[in-house]
Amino acid sequence: MMNKILNYLDEIITDPKCELNYNKDYELLIAVMLSARTTDKQVNVVTEKLFKIYPSIEELKDAKIDDIINIIRSIGTYNKKAINVIQIANRLYNDCDGTVPNDRTYLESLPGIGRKTTNVVLSELFNEQYIAVDTHVKRVSYRLGLAGKSDSVLEVEKKLTKKFKEYNARRIHHQLLLFGRYYCKATKPDCKNCKLVDICKEKKKNFN
Repeated sequence: MMNKILNYLDEIITDPKCELNYNKDYELLIAVMLSARTTDKQVNVVTEKLFKIYPSIEELKDAKIDDIINIIRSIGTYNKKAINVIQIANRLYNDCDGTVPNDRTYLESLPGIGRKTTNVVLSELFNEQYIAVDTHVKRVSYRLGLAGKSDSVLEVEKKLTKKFKEYNARRIHHQLLLFGRYYCKATKPDCKNCKLVDICKEKKKNFN
């Protein structure tokens, strides 16, 4: 079953990669934090403006909360995220000379940064073999029988890591995410054209 899943993902998602735009390491960290409860497309719109107005971490750390709020107002929970942006910039500037460290403990101590965001950052910036579990990955993992429906995010991550231990976890993470985002969607998934429908736990529910 694992080979079937991987072969199909390789067939439809040949060049999996992060869809958040960034030019500097801290920009990725902030972008992933902002992406909670919104789409990467929406985040890319606000970060393009945010990092143009504040092109350095020095300028970003000294930004006014209201100004950040106005820039990111189109995404969810913008008030809290605006505070996180400035606090993250200050912590990185004061603790790490403005760079993002390859240090899980430190990253998870930052405001708004949890395990999923840390996994994305460590994988993307440092080529670490982590699978970040978001709503797309969690949904796909259940449907394909890779994890249980009631499993926690951490439980799903552990199961996926174990099942794919002999493969490129970074690549698989992006493939599962993009598969869930564009093919195996929460509503109206493309079941008719999916070559994995025979192993899907929700095929009877979604196959029309």
